Amino acid sequence: MMEEKKNGSRPLVAVIDPNTLSALGMRQILQNVMPIMSVDVFGSFAELEANNPDGYVHYFVAMNVVLQNRAFFLQRRQKTIVLTTSTNPNAQMSDFNCLCINVPEKQLVRSILMLEQHAHAHGKNLPQMPRALEAKILTDREIEVLSLIVQGYINKEIASQLNIGLTTVISHRKNIMDKLGMKSVSALTIYAVMHGYVDINKI
Repeated sequence: MMEEKKNGSRPLVAVIDPNTLSALGMRQILQNVMPIMSVDVFGSFAELEANNPDGYVHYFVAMNVVLQNRAFFLQRRQKTIVLTTSTNPNAQMSDFNCLCINVPEKQLVRSILMLEQHAHAHGKNLPQMPRALEAKILTDREIEVLSLIVQGYINKEIASQLNIGLTTVISHRKNIMDKLGMKSVSALTIYAVMHGYVDINKI
């Protein structure tokens, strides 16, 4: 029986990619998308194998690593997400969920969120968010501003849409980032989608 280990109460995700920069970047994005997860990075399949591989709830794996160890990942294809640099569906592996990493950050974050929603039945099977992130931290007005920020509106457009002053928008924006402890629009996007403040199809 496969034992899925947890770090404290945090499920573990593994990134297996010989490209260190790519692996570290993926870890950062995954930790933003799934703050309830701990992410371990491995430079090779041998490293993963030496660290109780069945303890991970997901593997994000470079395509060449999957090709060289196909039997292992095929047995665990429900938890395997293949990292590919091609957007061409014909160049991707049909037996696995694939994630193209050769796209802008916003698009990559959106793809990971969509994978997460589909894989976990709209988050029903996901572990609970930390209490601090689960609680309603933002005011209704801040939620409106956040929703427009992650949909790509600039401050001036948000002011016009909500019929408020530009300085008020800037002030709300600063308050949102301070309250959530998030500085990037990608992190805000993840927070907004996870809380149902914005439809994933609008980002």
